[in-house]
Amino acid sequence: MIFEFITSSSLIFESGTEPFDSSELLGPISILAFIGIALWMNRSSNFKGYSFSFMVLAAVTTALNYPIYFVQLGSFEMKLLIVPLLQIIMFGMGTTLSLQDFYGVLRMPKGVLVGVICQFTIMPILGFGIATLFGFPPEIAAGIILIGSSPSGLASNVMSYLAKANVALSVTLTTVATLTAPLMTPLLMKFLAGSLIPIDTFGMMISILKMVILPVLLGLIVHHIFKAQSEFLDRVLPKVSMAAITFIIMIITAAGSDNLRSMGLILVVAAILHNALGYFLGYWSGRLVGMQEKDCRTIALEVGMQNGGLASGIAMEMGKISTLGLAAVVFGPWMNISGSVLASWWRTKPLTGR
Repeated sequence: MIFEFITSSSLIFESGTEPFDSSELLGPISILAFIGIALWMNRSSNFKGYSFSFMVLAAVTTALNYPIYFVQLGSFEMKLLIVPLLQIIMFGMGTTLSLQDFYGVLRMPKGVLVGVICQFTIMPILGFGIATLFGFPPEIAAGIILIGSSPSGLASNVMSYLAKANVALSVTLTTVATLTAPLMTPLLMKFLAGSLIPIDTFGMMISILKMVILPVLLGLIVHHIFKAQSEFLDRVLPKVSMAAITFIIMIITAAGSDNLRSMGLILVVAAILHNALGYFLGYWSGRLVGMQEKDCRTIALEVGMQNGGLASGIAMEMGKISTLGLAAVVFGPWMNISGSVLASWWRTKPLTGR
């Protein structure tokens, strides 16, 4: 069918009976190419870690080319799905946790302290600096700061495993950063982005509690009660979470498609810079205080990889999904690609003590 469509389109173009812009094919071809690459990578042991990133790129391309299908369905506004989908993701995160994960704070106090301090200083300050340097409009700039002020996500745990880093420390840092987000993220946004957009600190705290803490706690309870089914949950919920993340990205991309088309490239540059500096400064912060190599790798990944889903949910709750949420759309796919590359490179490097 695709081949027939391309062939018939070419005939119309050549006949001259109807004007045809061949660039109209670029969107569908790009979507199919990204899907094809993702499927190929999923079957490759060496590149399987990159397949989700290319599926996200396919989703973004689809939403950019056909935004109408992801903005409104009949009288229902699709953006209303963002918060429930985020809650599903955070519930999935909660089911991966156990009380043993919280003991990590006691077992690795230095690593947790350094990691959390880096998480809520390096990325927020970088976000503010990059947003100011590039001169973005206020709401777009605030979105970059929001990404920086969000905690790390589950992707960092996977990358820590691939990078031969300290997975236990990674899980503990993600947990602690997530649980402290209701306090830290609103305060950082008020301090760094309060001059750009109005920030309701208390309202944001309540939103994060609703979107993150309650689903995580519910997931933790489910994990404790249904231990016998933990293997099934571990197999199914990550796939559900990935589907939810992808759909959230499509909704935000569609809502902000005009802004993305006008400043998408510069947002990509800003995201790459933000992410790379997060890795670099996170790693060398650990080295500066004398931490082991595997712990430094962990902190680098925890600092550089942010929870874009939470940033999207906050943008939705603030009613600014088409502007404040755009940075998350760009940062999310790039973060997964860069994290996979960095983790794969580190995997080939031996751990050399300190």
